[in-house]
Amino acid sequence: MRVSVGYFSLFIIGASLMAGCSSPEKARPNILLIVADDLGYTDLGCYGGEIHTPNMDALAARGVRFTQFHTAPSCAPSRAMLLSGNNNHVAGMGRQGGASPGSWQNGQPGYEGYLSDRIIPMPRLLRNSGYHTYTAGKWHLGKKEEHSPASKGFERSFSLLQGAGNHYNSIGLESRDSISFYSADGTRVPYPTGKYSTELYTDKLIEFIKTGKDGNAFFAYAAYTSPHWPLQVPAAFDRYRGKYDMGYDSLRKMRFDGLKAAGLVPAASRLPPQQPTVKPWNDLTVEERRIESRKMELYAAMVDNLDYHIGRLVKFLKDDGLFENTIIVFMSDNGAANEDFFDQPPHAAFLQRNYDNSYDNMGSPTSFISYGTAWAKAGTAPFHGHKYYTTEGGIAAPFIVSGHEVKGHGTIRDEFVTVMDIAPTFLELAGVAYPERIDSRPIAPMLGESMNAYLTGRSNHVHDSSYVVGLELNGRAYFRKGDWKIVNIEGPHREETFRLFNLKNDPAETTDLRVSQPQRMKEMLEGWRAYREKHGILIGPPG
Repeated sequence: MRVSVGYFSLFIIGASLMAGCSSPEKARPNILLIVADDLGYTDLGCYGGEIHTPNMDALAARGVRFTQFHTAPSCAPSRAMLLSGNNNHVAGMGRQGGASPGSWQNGQPGYEGYLSDRIIPMPRLLRNSGYHTYTAGKWHLGKKEEHSPASKGFERSFSLLQGAGNHYNSIGLESRDSISFYSADGTRVPYPTGKYSTELYTDKLIEFIKTGKDGNAFFAYAAYTSPHWPLQVPAAFDRYRGKYDMGYDSLRKMRFDGLKAAGLVPAASRLPPQQPTVKPWNDLTVEERRIESRKMELYAAMVDNLDYHIGRLVKFLKDDGLFENTIIVFMSDNGAANEDFFDQPPHAAFLQRNYDNSYDNMGSPTSFISYGTAWAKAGTAPFHGHKYYTTEGGIAAPFIVSGHEVKGHGTIRDEFVTVMDIAPTFLELAGVAYPERIDSRPIAPMLGESMNAYLTGRSNHVHDSSYVVGLELNGRAYFRKGDWKIVNIEGPHREETFRLFNLKNDPAETTDLRVSQPQRMKEMLEGWRAYREKHGILIGPPG
């Protein structure tokens, strides 16, 4: 972590001058972190999309949008990296959802399924420094009390402990968990049946901030479960009927053209080939098209609803006099989601017993709809792949940093940043140093780097040319240095299946340069091996 710990950043200096006081506690900014679940790269209006998102667009207008922000390929590893500033293996989330029955990974470092003792959670450091720390929404970093938000530094919390839930009740979504578990301040609580998740989480966060207001700064983590499946939405927002009758092939092209028009991808960019498994829209029957269109209508309505509640949060901050001294960060946790649990094992039988997906019931609390690969490919239009893939389609996500002190309001930045850069950024904003040891126990240094100098115009880059990043998840891997990237979606233990791309020239990863650039390929593989060894990324049973 390369941050200055002997002085506050320009955000804090500026706030001190405006406040006319010397107390760093009063001067420190509030931080609001908003995470959308499975939101696609092209979904927002400010990212070239057609969905009505005026509140998120307003955040972009008062801040900067990034085109090269990278997460993990799925939600739990991204959250572990977000709260630790470290690699998902170092942070304890080497696979989605933790250990699997009978797997060689069980009990191995890096596969704990909760935040490991090799890191110190960023919220705990903020709380120890005097910040109020609040969270509402999805946790997905351990179900036990000792792994809950309350144990990781959150003063107040209301959290779904699993990775997904019904948006209106606690009926489970997976055969192994027939009930969704919720925790309030570390204690199991029931879900208030009938309340829509996005509204509930917004209400909780506003309540926490309002009741805790005492002059000290706060860190609030809005971990929404929208627009993650099941696609369920209040009737008042079901206003996209007929908007997607053109089909997913046309939407994909429209989204891509929107990105180009907004300046988010180069004008010379070409739409990458469609995924071979996607059936062309014109080959669908009339009934199939009707059902598919309805899926996307519901998804768009959920994004619209999410935007509305983010607007409620912002309005509350303005009405309470907190907005001007609040840094707001918005992100999605991975690429657009392609899963279809309702029709595929191992959870299909359980879901089909408990949910009704008939056309007239789609979108209700008793339906379980996903929008699938075809619509997900529209959500990742400029890239190859989607959620769970280490290609850009799985790890490139929308990212907005908004606030008074952010320089270049309304601008678009193509600077390479990752989800690991957020924790060091927040700690530097708060003037908090990351420790080397806790209770005589060594702590792994953060791999992310603070973005503050870049955001305030004191630096032209977040990372220098020597910076490298790598990741492995569920047998897929990538390693990146500068514009060069090797990626493997068949298994990281088989080095012969890694492919080489230059992302500056080929962001869609369409042209494998492994054969034409043998020396570069050799260097990248050597870098991956060293990175893997250094950070404990296992690629097979030990010994």
